Amino acid sequence: MSTNSSSRLKILGLVGCVVIVGLVVWACVALFANSHSETTNDAYVVADFTLVAPRIPGQLSEVLVEDNQQVKTGQLLVRIDDRDFRAAQASAQADVEAGKASVANYDAEIAQQPSLVDQARATLRSDDAAIEFARQNATRYQNLSVSGAGTTQEQQHASSSLAEELARQAHDRAALVTTEQNLDILRAERAKAAGALAHSEAELEQAKLNLSYTEIHAPVDGKVGRRSVRVGAYVTVGEPLLAIVPLSDAYVVANFQENQLTHMRPGQTVRIKVDTFPGVVIQGHVDSLAPATGLSFAPIAPDNATGNFTKIVQRVPVKITIDRGQHAASQLSVGLSVEAKVAVDKRDDTRIAGADTP
Repeated sequence: MSTNSSSRLKILGLVGCVVIVGLVVWACVALFANSHSETTNDAYVVADFTLVAPRIPGQLSEVLVEDNQQVKTGQLLVRIDDRDFRAAQASAQADVEAGKASVANYDAEIAQQPSLVDQARATLRSDDAAIEFARQNATRYQNLSVSGAGTTQEQQHASSSLAEELARQAHDRAALVTTEQNLDILRAERAKAAGALAHSEAELEQAKLNLSYTEIHAPVDGKVGRRSVRVGAYVTVGEPLLAIVPLSDAYVVANFQENQLTHMRPGQTVRIKVDTFPGVVIQGHVDSLAPATGLSFAPIAPDNATGNFTKIVQRVPVKITIDRGQHAASQLSVGLSVEAKVAVDKRDDTRIAGADTP
């Protein structure tokens, strides 16, 4: 009898253990099946790559990078034949020097004008003195002629000398006016020469810029892709030569269903699994949610106001930034498929943030 009781107790204990284990399993399923996290495999690695294009046309003389090469900001990528642009710069430099000489010549003439004006005024003062003498001389001979002490010829000669001096004074006064007006003309011509000089200097600056554009440098750090340039090829303005992909700034765009966004907010922790690296988890954070569904930006949006309507769950792009300092993140390539799992509440944030493996 005691043996049966012991067996019964063992059976009851085993049943109790099974029930407890079942309760634990149910609790775990309930815990992980609730809305503590949202997952999607409609997600891809993205980077804002830069297309490198020339700002001037020309023939390529050097291509200094290879496909998939890592480059740094400012590194020389491509060089365009610069001989034409060096000649244009030299011509523009010569025009600038000629313009400077012209302005300097007008400055010298303008500086000389005050002395010429003073000289003309001195001539007028001399004319005044000569006229005064001629007038007195004419008056004296006039009086002598009236009294019979002088001849008519002497009186006429004195009058002629006075008229001559008056004419010379009128001429010198006109010369003074011309000299004074010439200063304004020189200033206007000098302003015109200064404008031409400024235009030449602008053309020289443009020539220098065009010469600098013959060397194309990397605008950002990244890896070279879509390289289509070869030495000897003729390129035009704006023609894409290659792309630079800044993989260090890569991020993930995950398309979540609209019913997964209820509790999703910027800053929430994200676990990222990459198909290329099985078993590796990359940590990230939600950066932002798109203002519209992907369908809203389609070139031809569907018209749901006509015909039969079938509701289709929409997806909204979510930008996920990748945390710095992760070795696996540095090996990502743009376009890789990933699975993103967002912790949408505080408890799940703590649990996921502390996990380094799936």
